[in-house]
Amino acid sequence: MDTLSYVTVDVFTSTRFEGNPLAVISDARGLSDAAMQKIATEFNYSEVTFVLPPENPENSARVRIFTPTMEVPFAGHPNVGTAYVLGQRIEIFGKRVGEKLRFEEKAGIVEVSLKRKDGRIEATAIRAPQPLAIGETITEETIARCVTLEPGVIVSTVHAPVFASVGLNFAVAELNGLEALAGARPNLAGFQAAAGRQTTSCHDFSLFLYVRASDDPWTIRARMFAPLDNVPEDPATGSASAALGAYLVSLAPAADMNVRITIEQGVEMGRRSVITLDVVKSGGIVTDVVISGSCVSVMRGEIILQD
Repeated sequence: MDTLSYVTVDVFTSTRFEGNPLAVISDARGLSDAAMQKIATEFNYSEVTFVLPPENPENSARVRIFTPTMEVPFAGHPNVGTAYVLGQRIEIFGKRVGEKLRFEEKAGIVEVSLKRKDGRIEATAIRAPQPLAIGETITEETIARCVTLEPGVIVSTVHAPVFASVGLNFAVAELNGLEALAGARPNLAGFQAAAGRQTTSCHDFSLFLYVRASDDPWTIRARMFAPLDNVPEDPATGSASAALGAYLVSLAPAADMNVRITIEQGVEMGRRSVITLDVVKSGGIVTDVVISGSCVSVMRGEIILQD
C-alpha cells in the first residue's frame, strides 16, 4: 500500500480543539512495528492507535497503542477515542458494529459500551482491563523535584505518593490546592532521576498530580506529566484517572461503594477535558472501574508511505 488513511478526534470533550487529540489508524494491516512507531512519533500526540483484526473472532478488533517513544499495554483516551471512531462504522473487519465492542490489547480485553442519542454516539465507556495494583511509595522530595515545587505542597494525609495501575502504571500524588497545581512545571532531570530509581513501572516515569474539591472529594482537578515519553503534559489521561479513582475508593472506609468521580484535566493547557469514572467496591475490594467521556471528530487524511 502507498497510503494509509487516518482520522483524528478530540477525546473527553464535546468541543473541538479541546480535550486530548488522538489519531486512529483504523486499518493497520501490513504495518510493521517500526512503521507504527514512526507514525506515532510523526503525529507527536500522546498516543496513536493502530487497529487490526482480532486474533479471537469473538472480539471486535486488536488495538495497539503507541506514544511518541514506545508501545504501551493500555491507555484510557486512546480506547475511548478509538471506540468512538469505530462505532460510527457499519462493520469492523466484516463484523457488524453493535452497542458493545471488545478490544484485544497487551493489558488484556478492554470492553467498550457505545452510548447513542438520536443515532449519534454521545459518549463511549470502557472498562479497565486489570484490577487495581498498588506499587512502591515515592518520596515527596522526588515528586517535588519532578515538577519544580516545594515538598510542603504535597499532601500525604490520605496516601503518600505512590504507583497505581489498572492496566498502566502512574505515580500519583495529591497537592494542597489549585495554586500549587497551576505552578507545577516539569523538570526533565527530576523525571530522569525518578525513572532511574523505579522498579514497578512498565513504562517511563509518568506523574499524575491532583487536587480534590473542598466541597466534594469526588470532584478532582488533575495534571499529568510524562516528558520522558515526549509528552511534557497530557490534556486527558483516562488510565491515570482510573488508577487514581480506584485507589481513592479503595482507601475510603466503607466496604461497599458505588462512586461516580469527575476528573477535570488540561485546564492549564487550554484544552479542558472531563473524565467520568464509575468505581464499584464490594467487600472492601474495588471490583469495577469504568471510564467514560465524549469525543468530537477533527481531521481525516492520508499518510504517504511511499512515493
